[in-house]
Order: sequence, then C-alpha cells, then structure tokens
Amino acid sequence: MQFKRLILVPLLLALGALTAQAQTLRIGLAEDPDVLDPTLARSFVGRVVFSALCDKLLDIDEKLNIVPQLATSWEWSADSKALTMKLRQGVTFHDGEKFDAAAVKYNIERHKTMPGSNRRGELAPVASVDVLDPSTVRLNLSAPFSPLLAQLADRAGMMVSPKAAKAEGDKFGAHPVCSGPFKFVERVAQDRMVFERYANYWNKGAIHFDKVIYTPIPDATVRLANLRSGQLDFIERVASSDMDKIRADKKLKTSRITEIGYQGITINVGKSEMAKKNPLGRDARVREAFELSLDRQGLVQVVMDNEAVAGNQWVAPNNQFYAKNVPMPKRDIARAKALLKEAGVPNPSFTLVTPTTSDAQRIALVVQAMTREAGFDVKIQAAEFATSLDMADKGNFEAYVLAWSGRADPDGNVYSFDACKQPLNYSGYCDAETDALLNQSRALRDPAERKKVFEKVAAKVLKDRPIVYLYHRNWLWAYSPKLSGVREIPDGLLRVSGLKLAP
Repeated sequence: MQFKRLILVPLLLALGALTAQAQTLRIGLAEDPDVLDPTLARSFVGRVVFSALCDKLLDIDEKLNIVPQLATSWEWSADSKALTMKLRQGVTFHDGEKFDAAAVKYNIERHKTMPGSNRRGELAPVASVDVLDPSTVRLNLSAPFSPLLAQLADRAGMMVSPKAAKAEGDKFGAHPVCSGPFKFVERVAQDRMVFERYANYWNKGAIHFDKVIYTPIPDATVRLANLRSGQLDFIERVASSDMDKIRADKKLKTSRITEIGYQGITINVGKSEMAKKNPLGRDARVREAFELSLDRQGLVQVVMDNEAVAGNQWVAPNNQFYAKNVPMPKRDIARAKALLKEAGVPNPSFTLVTPTTSDAQRIALVVQAMTREAGFDVKIQAAEFATSLDMADKGNFEAYVLAWSGRADPDGNVYSFDACKQPLNYSGYCDAETDALLNQSRALRDPAERKKVFEKVAAKVLKDRPIVYLYHRNWLWAYSPKLSGVREIPDGLLRVSGLKLAP
C-alpha cells in the first residue's frame, strides 16, 4: 500500500497541475469586430481582440507613456526626420517565421501600400524603411512627425508574418498570423473567436491561459447575465445604468477609465452626392443650429448615466491639448431657430444612421427629441456596426453616430478624420488651411507649440463642424473577482499579459 501511495501522490499532483494550467479566459465583447487584419481593420472592438493576437512595436501604459514591446529602444535623429529602433531578439511569428528588421520593413510598407489600408494616413510621413542589421531598423521621414511613436503603439505598429501575408493577400484577415501571446484558431461570425496560447511567445511567463475565447454579445444586459452566471470571466463596455448595481455586488469587480477618444456625430459635408441633398451637409448654419439644439450635459445624464465627460472637441476638456479658445457652446434653441430661418430651412429633415449598440441608439433617440425643439425632423436608421461603417465609408449617409476610441497623441483623434481624403474622413471634409495646420502640428515636438497650432485647427474645424463632438465616455468593465492582473489603460483595451484566474 505504501508503494502505491508513493506513486499515486506524484501522479495526482501532476494531474492537478495540468488541470490548473488548462485554463480558458472568456471575454464578452459589445460587438463583432471587422476584419482581423491590422492594415485593414477599423473597429475599436477589433483592437480589443488584437491585444491578444498581434504584438506591436510599442505600447502605452496607464499614464499614456510610450513603452517597449517588440522594439526595446528607439532614438530620433537630430533633425527629427529619422527614427532608429532596436528590436527584441528571439521573437517568432505564429507560423514559426522570425521577427526581425526585414519583417518590420515589410509591415510598414504593407500598411502604406496595401489597397484599402486604413494605416496609410497614420504613416504618411514615413518615406522609406532601412534594415540596418537584423535587429535594427530605421524609419526615414519626409518631414518631422511627432505622433509617430503613438502610431506605432497601435495598429500601425502591429506586426504580421510576411510569409503568411504574402500568401493570403487581402484574405489574410480570415486567418491572421501575428506574434502575440495567442494564435488564431477559428472565428464564427457573430458567435466567437477562439485563440490558443502560442508556446514560443517571447514573454510566455506572463501568459497564464491556454485559450482565449471572445464572444460578441451586443446586448449589455445579456452580456452581464453571462458574466453573473459564470459563462464569461470579463465583459467590456458595461451599460452605464448597471454600474451602481455591479459595484454593490461583491461577486463582481469593476474598472472605470475615462477614455482618450470621443462620442460624436459625423456629418456628410462632401463625402458623396448625398451631401448636396443633405440640409446639414450643404449649409454650415444648419450644422451650427444642430449643435446649438443639443444639451451635452443632458446627453451625458440620460444616455450615459453621468458615466462620461461632456465635450466639444476631439480631446476631453481636461486634456493638455484641449483648445480653450473654443469653449463648449451652451444650448440655445432661439439662436438655432434663427439660424435655420436665415438658412431658409426652418424644418430641416435628415436621417441619422446609428449602429445597433444600445448606447448609440439611445444617443439617436435623445438627439431626435432635443433637436425637434429647434425644428429638426430627425429620422433614425439603425444598422449592424460593420454595415454602418461600410455605409460611412461609401458616403451612404447624411449623419452618423460614431464613437472613436482615441489615441494617445491628439493627432490620432483629428488628422485621419479632418485632413483631405484620409481613410477615416467619413464626412468628406477638405480644407487647405486645416490641412496646412494639421501638417504643421505634426512637425512640432514641443507640446506647448503644438497646442497653439491645435487651437488654430479648433477655431476652423469646430466652426465648419464636419463632426459634432458630444462627450468622452468612461470605459466600464466588469469581471470575476477571481481574475487578477487587470490593467486600467485609457485606450480601453484589455491586456491579456499578466492576467490570472484563481481556481
């Protein structure tokens, strides 16, 4: 009997260890992402998923500092027109291919030249990439470009396997191959995305799960019910109306992070022929009347249960780059009516496209009610998120409820939306003076000098109103108390590295 016990005890310990290691992290998403290709992707929720799949050259921390990821160090040239980066050695992609300077060169060039790339504008000043040695790469710029580090801490810095990308072409997103902690297994649209641990990950000691499953559940109530029942371990974008109840529930934990992005309404002012028929699109006075009919603090209270900060710009009022020369206008129905009369359209009618997410639909309903007092007739058209993005891309809309998750550098919140012919410029706005100012801001490294330029941009763009900014949301998360290692980073993306789930 003693002999059997000596054998069984180590065996049971080994089985127990295997059981403890074989853990799955189950995450509930507010939407189904668009294509899982960093070059083509546009959605915020896709960035949540990419955080497990695709490592970047750089990352940001809780205070928006740029920190190393696949690049371990970097240095600017004296004229700020070249960025030299040292790369992490011993890194491989999920197909076993080596990550090196040649891979970085391929990825940057793919971002810049691939048809349909949404990174093209983010990397426009990068003129060429030099491979100095296998672990050193230099990005040569056509002009100084201060937001570059922040761009490389997002999708523009995500690295995919050159071998897989060349083989798959524009179909790469159906079976992405990156270098993150988890590799792609399967995706069932509107149902699940399954990733499994990559055994050769460079930082595998920080990874404590064998599998991650992302499940899109658009209904916030259903998402929360799945968390409460134990079907999920973590949910993002909790309904603001549920936060007080969740905070009082000792069986759940919460996180609350003010976003670096914004919630706004994009107006078709020149994207397509619809702009000419759109009363909002063809007359700036109508857009001003529209803004003056809105009560931003009322929107925050009704739509977000006060889990947001009212704002009228691409950055929040507490951001160092907020333009104080263009303060938030107060609601003024009398002035709005006067402007509409002056424009010759006392009762303008237009259709507001909204994604099917609950908060976006609430915005549409409240905006419809508020603007009615000034004489607006707002019709609402709900569309699934990816469909609504496609409509925006084609200019098949008059006005569109669109949230932007934000970037660490303010350039990432304004350039791609307001500079002429940029990939995310859904409004079709194009103004030579604005373009010159935006490019000037990119050439400056001193924050104080950049702020002066952003004030000039704000004075022009906020008067033209291609986007009417509403507020800046709080990222609201809820998760199992067994889950530890959750980092509250303002980009709203859950980092899987360091996460642990207690038995």
